[in-house]
Amino acid sequence: MFKSMKQLFTSTNKDLRHRIYFTLGALLIFILGISIRVPGTKDLTSNLGFLELINTLGGGALKNFSIFALGVMPYITASIIVQLLQMDIIPYFTELRKQGATGRQKISQITRYLGIAMAFIEGYAFSFAFIGKTGNPMEYMYISTVLTAGTAFLLWLGDQITQKGIGNGISLIIMAGIIATLPQMFIDAFKALITFEGTAQVITFGIIKFVAFVIIYFAIVIGVIFVQESERRIPIQYANKSTTFGNQASSFMPIKVNSAGVIPVIFASSLLSLPSIIAQVIKKDGFTLFVQKYLTYTTLVGFIIYVVLIFFFAYFYTFIQLKPDEFSKNLQENGGYIPGIRPGEETKKYISKILSRLTVLGAVFLVIIAGLPILFSKFTSLPTSVTIGGTGLLIVVGVALETYKQLEGSLLTRSYKRGYSRR
Repeated sequence: MFKSMKQLFTSTNKDLRHRIYFTLGALLIFILGISIRVPGTKDLTSNLGFLELINTLGGGALKNFSIFALGVMPYITASIIVQLLQMDIIPYFTELRKQGATGRQKISQITRYLGIAMAFIEGYAFSFAFIGKTGNPMEYMYISTVLTAGTAFLLWLGDQITQKGIGNGISLIIMAGIIATLPQMFIDAFKALITFEGTAQVITFGIIKFVAFVIIYFAIVIGVIFVQESERRIPIQYANKSTTFGNQASSFMPIKVNSAGVIPVIFASSLLSLPSIIAQVIKKDGFTLFVQKYLTYTTLVGFIIYVVLIFFFAYFYTFIQLKPDEFSKNLQENGGYIPGIRPGEETKKYISKILSRLTVLGAVFLVIIAGLPILFSKFTSLPTSVTIGGTGLLIVVGVALETYKQLEGSLLTRSYKRGYSRR
């Protein structure tokens, strides 16, 4: 790692440093935009509930009701929907997926249009829910347009980061929004745990509690990195027909423990947040009371539903992405096989069995990480801004690891090209 960072600051990698500077400048624009409130509105003082996920991913923009209040969540939702539609649900999207670069370009265009449309719908719902019935239709339309424009600008900014920066523009914007809330979280934890009014023993005990909080937080980060990088390697052998009998080329197929990533948590949170949004829009006391008693994560029933949804979407998304039947068929067509497993149906069952076991571990991991902030706020007296674990941590770790690997790969490629040119 340190060797790669040292190579980054050499004269031969000047263009790569410029890309990093451009990315940091673009992310700074995003951070500044979080504090620009939609004209004519004010901060939200009510409990956001499951909408806290959108607020966290946007760096607190929803709580501020800023021009970036929706963030890129409408685009993420649209991309998930389009991705699911490609899984043999709608033939048109399935054909686009098979058309290569041309199909991917059309899919990207459709995703953006759908994301903008969803941003407008969500913006109108939020403006009606948070401002109330005191406004007129033109005010709702104005706020919806501003919020939609904010999302459109972030999508454009993400494209600029992808093209002129270090890539993964949308992911880096999400990560920047989450990281932007971390300093305030540690400040709030410091103020809540350490009090300088009292005896020396009280002050010392508060310092110990704060240090313990920091240690636990970073221990969870290390644990998330370990699980995110964990994988099961299935050995695969290919018969080498050009060599003597019995000489075979071996390889392996890596399957991550958490193949679905953070998608199941986002799916579950989005689905469980719908009743809360509807309750805030229609403002019916009976329905609102029902949602608060049974469909919020702070209640036992709501938490159980949340856990069940995470498990369901973990299995659903994993088996949609990694299709055992297609893998078995492609492996057989290419002359490959798993040692000790017959090609065809047995290979399919073997892959399905491994995927099921790994998905259980991955889903349990997601439930623990997603449930930690819920239980933490339930059983501690710390402010709601102070959390441990959570969806945001999963996203930050995943994006950070992916960005680091891209930078390291780029540096290795440049070193290889320079070494090859000298020959």
